[in-house]
Amino acid sequence: MIIKKCYEESEQIFDHFPKYHTKILLGDFNAKLGREDIFKPTTGNGILHQESSGNGLRIVNFDTSKNLVIKSTMLLHRNIHKHTWPSPGEKTHNQIDQILIDRRKHSSILDVRSFRGAECDTDHYLVVAKVRERLAVKKQADRSFMGRDLILGR
Repeated sequence: MIIKKCYEESEQIFDHFPKYHTKILLGDFNAKLGREDIFKPTTGNGILHQESSGNGLRIVNFDTSKNLVIKSTMLLHRNIHKHTWPSPGEKTHNQIDQILIDRRKHSSILDVRSFRGAECDTDHYLVVAKVRERLAVKKQADRSFMGRDLILGR
């Protein structure tokens, strides 16, 4: 019930953002994503687990409905750079921290990987994304038109 409510609230908040803003969601979704072929457009090929968990199915459904992709699983890295949380005793490693972004802006995220040695006061590994954002620039034509009007005395 708590997880369902969390996704419902996330959906409501997400729907209030303007469509033209770049939306990036990141965090511990506690979702294991699997290598099911049907999810490949949303998840890519850089997945650690074979099968999706219940939370994995929820996040894929959310992403599909909001036109998002899971960028943290789209990039190919060695498994040690995919692990985001070791189970107690470090017997199994999981990829449960994800970075989501608008499908149309997915090329803004250049790389995502985890770092095992970072001291972050948590039992999760540090997940780092390299992001490139292009800023809007005022069109040159507007400036030259305004300058011409001043010269002509209009």
